[in-house]
Amino acid sequence: MAKQAQTAITPTREEDYPEWYQQVVRAADLAENSAVRGCMVIKPWGYALWENIQRALDAMFKATGHVNAYFPLFIPLSFLEKEAQHVQGFAKECAVVTHHRLEAGPDGRLIPTGELDEPLVVRPTSETIIGASFAKWVQSYRDLPLLINQWANVVRWEMRTRLFLRTTEFLWQEGHTAHATQQEAVEETRKMLDVYADFAENWMAMPVIKGEKTAGERFPGAVNTYCIEAFMQDRKALQAGTSHFLGQNFAKAQEIKYLSAAGQEEFAWTTSWGVSTRLIGGLLMTHSDDDGLVLPPKLAPAHVVILPIIHKDEVRAEVMEYCEKFAAELRGLTYHGRPVGIEIDAREGRGGDKVWTWIKKGVPLRLEVGPRDIASDSVFMARRDRGHKDRESLPRAEFVAKIASILDDVQQSLFDRAKAYRAEHTRRIDSKDQFYDFFTPENREKPEIHGGFAECHWSGDPAVEEVVKNDLNVTIRCIPLDAQPEDGQCVISGAPSKQRVIFGKSY
Repeated sequence: MAKQAQTAITPTREEDYPEWYQQVVRAADLAENSAVRGCMVIKPWGYALWENIQRALDAMFKATGHVNAYFPLFIPLSFLEKEAQHVQGFAKECAVVTHHRLEAGPDGRLIPTGELDEPLVVRPTSETIIGASFAKWVQSYRDLPLLINQWANVVRWEMRTRLFLRTTEFLWQEGHTAHATQQEAVEETRKMLDVYADFAENWMAMPVIKGEKTAGERFPGAVNTYCIEAFMQDRKALQAGTSHFLGQNFAKAQEIKYLSAAGQEEFAWTTSWGVSTRLIGGLLMTHSDDDGLVLPPKLAPAHVVILPIIHKDEVRAEVMEYCEKFAAELRGLTYHGRPVGIEIDAREGRGGDKVWTWIKKGVPLRLEVGPRDIASDSVFMARRDRGHKDRESLPRAEFVAKIASILDDVQQSLFDRAKAYRAEHTRRIDSKDQFYDFFTPENREKPEIHGGFAECHWSGDPAVEEVVKNDLNVTIRCIPLDAQPEDGQCVISGAPSKQRVIFGKSY
């Protein structure tokens, strides 16, 4: 029997994927659980990653005409009650503030007092509170379109949590827009979906499928919900972003009205769209391996780590001086709009331990520099998208000249690898028996049967969704926007169908 390769993360993905995920988060020092159940502390390396996501997306939003604003964390309960379908969708996840101060009781314990006249809901999403402002801001057709985004935190009282993927409090952005016509609002909804897909694929190196949600999976109160669905290494889907056409539902509830050019009072057409720190979990599960985190260069907090190789004290000054000058030279370069990020690991300790630290943190390029490298004016380079023993020596000047193209190659290789993995685990299925075999866990060891994405005909009957959800914990992830019309029969009911949809298990 072949000896199993040693890995930095135990258990491996194949042994215990959920625990592997937690161990990668911990080894990369991205985040940790807080003292508040279900909440997390995002540590500097994880927050730097979020800042890079935020920076890139914010520029894309502003390029499409949106501006940032901020709205209150607390929402009056009466605001939510105005939109019945919306509040019903979030009611079980709402945290509610009912008192506004604390007083010491007879035993010294603090007791909530000062009951509020109206309970306040801690923001689960902001359609209703932003709608109240829009109702004041919009008076005439000249005030439209109104294109607003906010970067904020939200609270959804989750029972089962996992760092980044599902926490009680998380960070996100939420776009909210108001328009004079239905067509303009629909175009906005689709435009922002395209922005999300562009970001996921070209910045996160994470291939996605753009599609529409079924009625049963729509955002509460929306007319249409569009999504990008990503494919994780455990063959589950991750809803990585959503964009909602809200019609006039929220405008009517919040009285967002305007005087048209014809002098008639009309209700506005609105949209909302958002992504969250869940993207970090998706990035991790798309690219990381059994050695730890793997980061796409465009979003990595640091692009390069320089590891001084010092075996004797007498060479320390020479090696460190060379590394500092080299780092300064690299910091003078830019990569996709920001300075090349450089770390120098000058800590005492074994070189192997330091190498593994940065492998687990996912830095795209590692450079080892010792006396021999200085003598030849070269560097010993390793790429995180390749095995940890795969290294090559490059002249320093050549590395400097090629660093952008090397990083681009790492970025592309991660995307290509993820796309190939998704293709490998996507099947066209036309029989109910094959469908159940595909999604039955005990069949996953069979080489001809895999969990993953199933492209199947669906008649549009919501009862089919209930059956596969109850039997297999499988849902329709989306109706692909690029799906071609195709006559067939629903894979479950046998009823006539006009196109295929994507079925899968999900987070």
